[in-house]
Amino acid sequence: MPEVPAAPAKIVTACIVVIGNEILSGRTKDANISFLATELNKLGVRVMECRVIPDIEATIVATVNEVRAKFDYVFTTGGIGPTHDDITADSIAKAFGVGISEHPEAVARMSRHYGDPALFTPARRRMARIPHGATLVDNPISVAPGFQMGNVFTFAGIPTIAQSMFESMKHRLVGGDPVLSRTVRTNLPEGIIAEALGALQKRYDDIDIGSYPGFRAGKVSVSLVLRGTNDARLAAAATELIQTIHQMGGEAEELVQ
Repeated sequence: MPEVPAAPAKIVTACIVVIGNEILSGRTKDANISFLATELNKLGVRVMECRVIPDIEATIVATVNEVRAKFDYVFTTGGIGPTHDDITADSIAKAFGVGISEHPEAVARMSRHYGDPALFTPARRRMARIPHGATLVDNPISVAPGFQMGNVFTFAGIPTIAQSMFESMKHRLVGGDPVLSRTVRTNLPEGIIAEALGALQKRYDDIDIGSYPGFRAGKVSVSLVLRGTNDARLAAAATELIQTIHQMGGEAEELVQ
C-alpha cells in the first residue's frame, strides 16, 4: 500500500526532575510525573527523561546543569518548603551561579496571605527566598511561589500545588507539534507479532510503536500503541498493522482514544 510521506516535525523536549528522599524511600508516591507528562504533551512538549534524585545539593546542582543544557525545558518538583531539608532553591541558585535572597514580591504576597506577622514565621519566610534573576511562578493554593530560572521551572512537591503552579505558568511554554496516538489491541502474543511489528517500525521510523502485553478475561491481550505528530501517518500505520494481524490469523481492533 502507498505510504503517506512523513513531514518534518518540530520537536520540543523536556525533562522532569523529582527531588526528595521521601520519594526514593518509597514513603511518598510521586504523582507529578504523570500529570506533567500528560499536560506537556498537550502543549507539544515531549518529556524525554524523568529523574528522581535525593535532597543532596551536589546531586541537584549536577543534575540540573546537565539536563538544562540537554533539553528545551526542565521541571523540578519538591524541596522548596519551610524545613531544613528543603534545599532546592539554594541548589538551583548554585547551579546557575547566582545568589539567593528574599524576593520582595514573594514576601509581600505571603505577608498578605498570613495576615498576622506572628504567623509569618522565619521558617515560612524561607519559602520567599528566590534565586537572583528568577521569575516567580504563581501558587494559587498556598501562595508561596515557585520560580523560573532560565529554562528551569521549579515547583513544590505537593501534587495539588505543583499542578496549580503548572496551570499558572503553562502559557510561557512554546511547544512543537502535539504528539498524537492510536492504539490497536490484538489477541496475538508478542512472540508471534514481534517480527512483523519490527518491520512496520522500520517503514514508519517517524512513529514510536510500543507493545504492552497483558491479559483480558484470562487470555493474552496486547496493546500496540502508535505515537507521532502526523495523524495521516498514524492512520496509515494503524491500518497496515491491523491488516497484518488479520493476515496472521489474529484479531485486531483500534481502540477509541
